[in-house]
Amino acid sequence: MAHVTALPDLAELTRTHLAAAHESPHGRSAELVLHDGVLRQTVIALTGGSELGEHNAPHAASVFVLAGRVRVTGLDQDEIAAGQLARLTHERHGVVALEDSAFLLTTVTSLEPEQRIHDDTRSRPR
Repeated sequence: MAHVTALPDLAELTRTHLAAAHESPHGRSAELVLHDGVLRQTVIALTGGSELGEHNAPHAASVFVLAGRVRVTGLDQDEIAAGQLARLTHERHGVVALEDSAFLLTTVTSLEPEQRIHDDTRSRPR
């Protein structure tokens, strides 16, 4: 039988980190809520107008907006609103909160060697 571990309540984390972001001089607050091998899930809250500067992308990542609206540079979408999920590109990108916002960032921080070989063969021109 599989063992399931209960994780923190995302609605509560959203409220907590939005409040903390308002207290922060940088207008943001974050907490790593799941770390399992190469998988990481982080709740990030930003006050309206705050941003995460441009940074390198991990091997794979997605953003699920829990509250508010954000813009991610490098995406075709103009904005991602509460309840929407977007896959991040593999390019450098930044995040701007269009209003007070919180999102769940899911990342894969590295790949196993056999996955790298597989990915390399998919990206080669044919």
